[in-house]
Amino acid sequence: MRRLRVLELLTTIVVVGIFSNMQAELLIDRRDLFDEHSFVELVLWRVPQPVSPSTHGYQYRLAYVVHGVCVVRFDNERGKGDHRHVGGVESPIVFSGPDQLVADFKAEIARWNHENRDS
Repeated sequence: MRRLRVLELLTTIVVVGIFSNMQAELLIDRRDLFDEHSFVELVLWRVPQPVSPSTHGYQYRLAYVVHGVCVVRFDNERGKGDHRHVGGVESPIVFSGPDQLVADFKAEIARWNHENRDS
């Protein structure tokens, strides 16, 4: 089943390093089909300075898109810090490392799919 394959891919961070003037290191940049109507996109950078008001050295954007609509997104946009968007609701999250971030993101996808399985 394609869905299980995508979840397997999300359980291990694949490191793809690109250095650009030693300013930031790209750790993950991938887009995977979840099923015929949805995909996940993961982008994670190690940055030399925290993206304020975050206090860690990562910048990230994790998105789950269904029928062309982003229904789950975790990011740390400058000025907002670490947060998630689920449906139309934005709420803060606690960042405790890349592995936990991806685990929390996967759990949010599973929750969203469970709550919206009849949609």
